[in-house]
Formats: sequence, C-alpha cells, structure tokens
Amino acid sequence: MDATARTPLQEWVLTMSKVLLREYYEMCEGGVCQDMLTEAEKRYVKNGGMILTGKLQEAEVQNGNGRVYPKKILEREMKNYTMLIKESRALGELDHPDDSIINLKNASHMVTDAWWDGNNVMGKVKVLNTPSGKILQQLVNDGVKLGISSRALGSVNESDGRTMVQEDLQLICFDFVSEPSTPNAYMALQEAKNIRIETDIFDKKYKLNRMLNEILEHS
Repeated sequence: MDATARTPLQEWVLTMSKVLLREYYEMCEGGVCQDMLTEAEKRYVKNGGMILTGKLQEAEVQNGNGRVYPKKILEREMKNYTMLIKESRALGELDHPDDSIINLKNASHMVTDAWWDGNNVMGKVKVLNTPSGKILQQLVNDGVKLGISSRALGSVNESDGRTMVQEDLQLICFDFVSEPSTPNAYMALQEAKNIRIETDIFDKKYKLNRMLNEILEHS
C-alpha cells in the first residue's frame, strides 16, 4: 500500500500489528576502535570522556535471529535516524525495556555518528554523564564485553526459509546489552501482546521527515 494514501485508521492498524525487533552486535574490543576516532574525539577520551565505536547493524545477512534486513529498508531507516543524530536526540538505554519508548531517566548514551561500510552500519556512541551512563562507563572500565542492540518496530515475513524484515520497519534506537550466554535471549522477537507499543513515539518534525523520504523514495 502506498504510504501516502493511508488513512489515520490504516496507519493505526499497521502500527498495532508491529512488534519489537531486537538485534545484537558486539562492539570493538574494549568498546573502542581507535582508528575510528578523530583527533578531537581522542582528546575527549583522554580527558575522561568515553566514546564507544563499532557495528550497529547489518543488512542483507541472516543474523543470529534468522532475520534479514534488506539494505534498501535499512538505508531508509538510517537516513531518518541521521536526523536524530544531527539534533543530538539519538539516545539509547542500558538493556532493552519492554516497550517502544526511550525513557530519558534511563538514557545512558547517545549515537553521535553513523555511516555505511559495505552492508554494515558503523557508529560512534558517546557515553552520557547520567546514572545509567556512569554504570555503562564502569562496565567498560571493568572489561565487560559489550554488545549493542537495535530496537525497532516492524513486521516480518517468511520467505525461502528466511525471515525477511518488511517495509513497515521503524528504527527507534540502539541500546547497550550484556552479551547473553544464549544470544537469542536478547534477540528474540517478542509477541505484541507482551509489549507496550506507543503510537506516538516520534515528534511531528520527525514524522514529516519520514513522510518526505518515503515520497521521494517512491517518486
């Protein structure tokens, strides 16, 4: 269905049919890939700040969850997410909450940059001076192996033995999680009935930007 032709009721039905999609990726050794940092960022780290770097997401590859993110869809979502990065609003939390809301009181970090490297989405993450951010920083300093996990709303479809993420994907954020002994414990697709899904998680400016990108994509 053409996104520009949906009624408010249809948009609501599509939103309520989505579930949270969570994917897990390990960060660089020790949380930082030094060759990704600018000289200014290296100085920031030297003065006590913390910037973590590594892979945020991956397209066109069946992940440990059995899901495949088409690059075209992920490119669209990262383009929209870049707007949040530029406005210093690309926040994330420690561990995944059971809903689609980013709780400011639990914010631990902020994505400051993201780019494509082949089919990989790479990124830089600034650890915040918040209670959760201080916990994250201490975990890194104590040598805890870190992983970053995307949180998104969307639906999937089985095709040729693979679970394909569909066009209705809506990236929310990237959260930090500990490496689980059973990775699927963090990557499992949760049932909608167990998750509180908010239909108004983005502001009007962000929604307009998404609509414009979709119109340009289909023009």
